[in-house]
Amino acid sequence: MNILITGASRGIGFHTAIAFCRQKTDRLILVARNSQKLASLKQECKKINPHVTILTVPFDIENLLSGDVQFLKLINDFTDSIDILINNAGLLESKQFELFSSESAQKIFNVNFFAPAQLIRQLLPLLKKSSNAHVVNISSMGGFQGSVKFPGLSYYSASKAALANLTECLAEEYKETAIKFNCLALGAVQTEMLSEAFPGYHAPIEPDAMADFIAEFASNGQRFFNGKIIPVALSTP
Repeated sequence: MNILITGASRGIGFHTAIAFCRQKTDRLILVARNSQKLASLKQECKKINPHVTILTVPFDIENLLSGDVQFLKLINDFTDSIDILINNAGLLESKQFELFSSESAQKIFNVNFFAPAQLIRQLLPLLKKSSNAHVVNISSMGGFQGSVKFPGLSYYSASKAALANLTECLAEEYKETAIKFNCLALGAVQTEMLSEAFPGYHAPIEPDAMADFIAEFASNGQRFFNGKIIPVALSTP
């Protein structure tokens, strides 16, 4: 399988790549801004599965919105199809709603919603070449309707809600194809991002455990789900 993970340099993305290597996945495309952390991740993956083929792409997915074509060229040169796309990259900034600048609010939506949407659009030709493609959008319980909301996370939560809704729309629009779209709304996981939002709080789930679930769901969940927003949470936070 050809698997692409964004936000792969730390947290859940990092551990999801490791989880796929334990599943003996043969080809990974790992995308993140930090080239050094991507190199370290590649080494870790090779230790677990020496036969895995890995393309690391140091890239800020927000640049997709300015028409960067080099990113897509690298992927097309590496593979002629994508079986699993995991839109994991995210940006969280916590502050009182009235203190957000329009630039900060736009950047949060760019990274959490517009860039994943653009990535899906650009990769559709490769996804359509797979006989069992699965797009997994990583959202948050903060963007899940009816869940507890927290001060300071207005734009983050709204952007994640938009990503979840997009999942439903794409599942309907592409239901006549082999591509399935699902969204995992994650609760509290002990990542750097959680620590930034809730200093001093320790989540009941470690990132490696959540990553195992995500890798398994991405590999097999399309057999049972399409267009679903699935809460995956023991606590929020």
